[in-house]
Amino acid sequence: MKAIFLTGTAGAGKTLLASKINEYYTKNGAFSAILNLDPGVDSLPYSPDIDVRDFVDIQSIMNQYELGPNGSLIMASDLIASKIDVIGEQINAVNPDYLIIDTPGQIELFAYRQSGQFFIKNIEADDKVNLFLYDGPMVTTPINFVSIALLATSIKLRLSLPTINLITKIDLLEEKLQNVLEWSSNMELLEKALSEQTDGETYSLTTSILRSLGVVGLSEKIIPISNSTGVGMENLHSALSRIINMGEEIED
Repeated sequence: MKAIFLTGTAGAGKTLLASKINEYYTKNGAFSAILNLDPGVDSLPYSPDIDVRDFVDIQSIMNQYELGPNGSLIMASDLIASKIDVIGEQINAVNPDYLIIDTPGQIELFAYRQSGQFFIKNIEADDKVNLFLYDGPMVTTPINFVSIALLATSIKLRLSLPTINLITKIDLLEEKLQNVLEWSSNMELLEKALSEQTDGETYSLTTSILRSLGVVGLSEKIIPISNSTGVGMENLHSALSRIINMGEEIED
């Protein structure tokens, strides 16, 4: 089994992309399944094969412990880790070729709490990969782009997984998409854009962060993708194939 985690800021499109990846694998003859790891989600564009809401109920936690929404989500994320055995049993019962793991909308609940790392470590899979989603409309300014690139790097360090970076909602970006793609592959162009929109301490701090990302080799090219039109899906699956299928493409 191959495990594909989806991470990114709230609203970046993780849940919809999970459904699109599942559709792709199903269409191409592979057996995939989706694990919903968000205990607080109200509705989903897919029917999860394994759903943490079956084991952790946010409303019950709020009532029992007199917690607000944020406190109950934090407790729920830790409780999920305690359910790893029963979740693993359900995964084994389904036994997919590809397990698509839709992580919580609040990225910090999964990436920065110890329960997230515990979950990754204890999910039995032959290969594991993380897809980090850059929210397209959010990264159309150079300073926002650097900020999210820093977050992507932080998530990669926290999860210790091979990572594929994506930019979503490209159908909303129009001519701005080319700028973002150039920033992702050309540090000089990004520094120039930063110099035009920032100055003083902000410019110094931002360029220092940018150069550090480049020096440690964690800044990587980004695959543009649209959940609504399907543009970029083939490139995404080629990248997945290189990591989890050892270069072997799925055949129709």
